[in-house]
Amino acid sequence: MNQAQREAQAPAGAGRVVMLSGATRGIGAAIAARLYAEGYSLSLGVRDITKIDPALAADSQRVLVTHYDALEVDSPGTWVAATLERFGQIDVLVNNAGILLEITFERGDEIALDQMWAVNVKGPFRTIRAAMPALKKSGRGRVINVASTDGKRYRPTDSIGYSMTKHAVMALTHAARFEGWDSGVRATAVCPGAVNTELIAHFASASPVADRLSPETVADTIAFLLTLPNNATVAELVLNTRLEPSL
Repeated sequence: MNQAQREAQAPAGAGRVVMLSGATRGIGAAIAARLYAEGYSLSLGVRDITKIDPALAADSQRVLVTHYDALEVDSPGTWVAATLERFGQIDVLVNNAGILLEITFERGDEIALDQMWAVNVKGPFRTIRAAMPALKKSGRGRVINVASTDGKRYRPTDSIGYSMTKHAVMALTHAARFEGWDSGVRATAVCPGAVNTELIAHFASASPVADRLSPETVADTIAFLLTLPNNATVAELVLNTRLEPSL
């Protein structure tokens, strides 16, 4: 068997290292399971390392579980350093960790608003900044930011604060594209509609359960994006659950 044949038979993610935040539940857990099955090595940044799927945590060769908390300023840099120390490279960064709190002109306070900005925007910004040198060295580095349809428009039933942060994630994604383009870094904002997770369980305005995306659908989408070559870039990908103009 020649080299080309061996490469064709290797798992899609063989030899590539993924940093993924928020991997203990919902979308993040589904992404971790899917990418692990695809052969990627995983660096999972989570607030509580005891909540990682035991099957993943048991594989010390391909999985590193590291404390990461977007509310801690130094946490992203520490996570990146731990990943490089363990694997020597970073090929993919998936910023998935996020929170949804209700902030409107009438309800909610600025403490909650500040928390969403810290977790949904500043955490990914700091992590991209820390990981970008390694992503550039990869030659085919990828940044996947899990945004939302709320980052593409505003509906009167939405949390204004959440929509504000997800619009910021869109800008952050495009900034990452420009920063890393010449070194082969490609960035995508994945914008799912309602996903059947705990994040929206208590929001009456969310789509009915039967109409929601499964976390596995989002994970499948991200796995596909990571197979694309540098000359097939997708800047934004919307997965909507409802009929809306332009989305």
